[in-house]
Amino acid sequence: MAIMSVPSSSLTFLPVLERIASEIAQRPGRGRPADYIPALAACDPRSFGMAVAELDGTVYGVGDWRQPFSTQSITKVFTLALDLAREGDELWEHVGREPSGNPFNSLVQLEYENGIPRNPFINAGALVVTDRLQTRTGDAAGVLLDFLREESGNRDLTFDADVAASEAANGDRNAALGHFMASYGNIGNPVPVLLEQYFRQCSVEASCADLALATGFLARHGVRADGSRLLTRSQAKQVNAVMLTCGTYDAAGDFAYRVGLPGKSGVGGGIIAVVPGRCTLCVWSPGLDERGNSVAGVAALDRFTTLTGLSVF
Repeated sequence: MAIMSVPSSSLTFLPVLERIASEIAQRPGRGRPADYIPALAACDPRSFGMAVAELDGTVYGVGDWRQPFSTQSITKVFTLALDLAREGDELWEHVGREPSGNPFNSLVQLEYENGIPRNPFINAGALVVTDRLQTRTGDAAGVLLDFLREESGNRDLTFDADVAASEAANGDRNAALGHFMASYGNIGNPVPVLLEQYFRQCSVEASCADLALATGFLARHGVRADGSRLLTRSQAKQVNAVMLTCGTYDAAGDFAYRVGLPGKSGVGGGIIAVVPGRCTLCVWSPGLDERGNSVAGVAALDRFTTLTGLSVF
C-alpha cells in the first residue's frame, strides 16, 4: 500500500481520517472492552471514531466521533494541568515523572519509594494529583468538568453516575493505593472523599470531538481556547513530555515508537494525542489490548503520523 504524504502547510485532515477509518474497518482483531468495570463491559469493540482539532478550533471527524464514551484515565491529563497551574513545581515533590514499567494499578513500587508514585498517569499518581487539586479547590471533579465544558464548547458534558458507581463497587485496589500513600503522608484528604472525587473524574462522558478540542491548550503551548493562559510554555512542555513517556501505561515505549506523539489512553477505549503547534487528536474504539490500550486506536494514530508525517520526531 502506497503511503500518502502531505506537506503540513497544505494538509487537509478529512481525507486522511477517511482513509484511516476505511483501513481500520478491515482489521480483524479489535481487542476486548474492559470487563473489570461492569459498566464498560457491554461496549461494542467494533465501534470507532476519530477527530482532529486544529489550533483555531476547526474539527474534522469520522465514524463515531460524536458518540460520547467513558473518558476514564484520559482525564488524568486535565487534572494534572489544572493542579500544575495552581501549585507549580511543588507538585513534583509528591509525584514523579518516570515510566513505571508496571501495570497502571500496581502497588509494587510504592513501598520502596516511600509512597511517592512514579508518574501522574498511573492510578497512584493520579490519586495524588486529584488529592492536591481537591485541597486547592474543594471539588476537583467539578473543576475538571467545568474546564472540559469550557474548552470543548459542550455545556452538556457530565458524569456518568452508573460508571462512577461501578468503579466504586470495584475500587478496592484504588482504596488500597490511597490508604497506603496516606500512611506516608502523601494524601491530605480523607481517602473516602478522595476516592469519590476520583471515580467521578474518571466517569466523565465525552466524544472524540469534545476531547480533541479540550486538549488544544497543549498544542497551543498552554493557551486556552479563549486566549487566556492556563500553563506556562514550560509547563505545557512538561505535561506533553510526561504524556509521551508515561501516557499509555506500561506500553509507552511502544506507543512512542509507533505513533511518535504525546498521548494518553483510557480503558474506555479513548486516546488523546498532541502535535504541538499544529493540532490535537482523539480516537475511540473500546476493544483493548492486554495493557489496557485501544487496539484500533493505537493503529489509527500510527497510520495518522505515517500518512501525514506529523510527529514530534
